[in-house]
Amino acid sequence: MQADIITIGDEILIGQIVDTNSAFIASEFNKTGIRIRQILSVSDKEESIRVALKESLEHVQLVIITGGLGPTNDDITKNTLAKFFNSKLIRNKEVEKDVENFFAHRGNSIIELNRSQADVPDNCHVINNLNGTAPGMLFQTSEGKVVVSLPGVPFEMIAMIQNGVIPWIKEHFEIPVILNKTFLTTGIAESVLAERLISFEKNLPSNFSLAYLPSPAIVKLRLGVQGDKLEFIRNEFESYSKQLENNLGENLFGYNDDTLESVVGVLLKNNNFTLSTAESCTGGNIANLITSVSGASEYFKGSIVAYSNEVKMNILGVNKDDLDKFGAVSEQVVTQMADRVKKLLNTDFAIATSGVAGPTGGSPEKPVGTVWIAIASPTNTSAIKINVGNHRGRNITRSSLAALNLLRLSILKIVEKTVEKV
Repeated sequence: MQADIITIGDEILIGQIVDTNSAFIASEFNKTGIRIRQILSVSDKEESIRVALKESLEHVQLVIITGGLGPTNDDITKNTLAKFFNSKLIRNKEVEKDVENFFAHRGNSIIELNRSQADVPDNCHVINNLNGTAPGMLFQTSEGKVVVSLPGVPFEMIAMIQNGVIPWIKEHFEIPVILNKTFLTTGIAESVLAERLISFEKNLPSNFSLAYLPSPAIVKLRLGVQGDKLEFIRNEFESYSKQLENNLGENLFGYNDDTLESVVGVLLKNNNFTLSTAESCTGGNIANLITSVSGASEYFKGSIVAYSNEVKMNILGVNKDDLDKFGAVSEQVVTQMADRVKKLLNTDFAIATSGVAGPTGGSPEKPVGTVWIAIASPTNTSAIKINVGNHRGRNITRSSLAALNLLRLSILKIVEKTVEKV
């Protein structure tokens, strides 16, 4: 089954609001086995809605419309659909009762404009809205195609998709099984990753797909499969998932909704390790990522944002001669930062960063994007130099994630050595 999503509203077209509804619907339909052909936003005009709907019905079995349902004059979707499906509006007593209860529970009086929400096309199936006043409407064409119109208010639409639309579709249509899994990688460029996976992709069966979803410092790989028999494709899917894992090696850090900071947090917690950070160019962003994870207080002791050389010397005890000779952005300085904060806060591990975030401040020897990262572990302190580009915001993000990944790899090495001794 294929579907189109049509969102209605001038507020979307002028950038006043972001269309999050389509992203949610597409995600839920993908889990269900329904493929989205296109997502389209149109204005609050009868002709725009009619043309978009007509075009979609020529190509797909299912059309989901959100927006334009309400008691105000600019909400015209209901009347447009009534004309499109040659129906007339009738007062639905059940919906009217829902509207009355909605206002009564809030202690508000109801006016006729609110009651008009219960006027629905006489040939539609009503989808109850327990969180608002505008009901959903489901139409079926003579060819068996389906059009569903839902309110644009996200929390109303979400409940109606999950509790009304998807159960109805599953009851009336045979939908193929779709399995998806997202593999999260870091420390490797998308192009290098693609080259590594040439053979793997070439051997994937035709009902499998592999999509690359790059972002700063992280490349997501979504492996998907479609079939009719769940048990068969599940076994096949697990086999190819294992092959993909083996190809990704240490660049694979998690799956689906994992984050690098949550994965690192689990490693620290499970091994009873503690962490501190000393940040210069990242300005506390690493500490922010770490503490965004619930329970971080169990392994994270604190951070020193040593942005100036004065703080590096007076708080962290970095050697002035090294600062003068090598500069703040250097291996000598960043390793001292990691060692000193680890000792000062009495932790097992420490991260330190120092770099040129940009867009100003670079030099021929140390151009914008030059960043030194040090990891102090229970056994040693090491540092690497990376170049993350010339965009300040992305540089901070990439440096922070690179530091977390280096910490992840350092923890894994310590754990592996411990296991070998046992």
